[in-house]
Amino acid sequence: MNAVNRDAMKAYSNASVEANLDGVSSHQLIVMLFDGAVRSVAKARMAMQKNDVITKCASISRAMAIIQDGLQLSLDIKAGGEMAQNLNDLYDYMCDRLLMANMKNEIGALDEVGRLLVDLRGAWAAIGQKPLPSKPIEVANGAPPQRNSAVSYGKA
Repeated sequence: MNAVNRDAMKAYSNASVEANLDGVSSHQLIVMLFDGAVRSVAKARMAMQKNDVITKCASISRAMAIIQDGLQLSLDIKAGGEMAQNLNDLYDYMCDRLLMANMKNEIGALDEVGRLLVDLRGAWAAIGQKPLPSKPIEVANGAPPQRNSAVSYGKA
């Protein structure tokens, strides 16, 4: 493939990604980042089992880039406080484990990071499914808010 075709394919790929992201919320983007990181770790695991060093290294590098340049950079430590700091530390830990997995061919490290990513992805997805109240609930005279009898603990 010549350079012109390569550039055209890259431009098409970028435009395709942008078109797929149109109308996607920032919350959904985070879930998509988790999905990409999970896929990259799984691909690295398969490559490691097949002794495919090039694919293993590329997949681990991609997972690390998603974690560092996507998930970690999206954190707002000031606004998120301790929780954001804990996530930041966890992302650092995951990248350290991925680096060790790459250097020492440790499938266990890949499995650990994969589980962490799946757990975090599940938590983010669950948060996105819960509708936020349109306005704050006001409590008059300390009385608890009235419940709708058809709804209990978020389930109908």
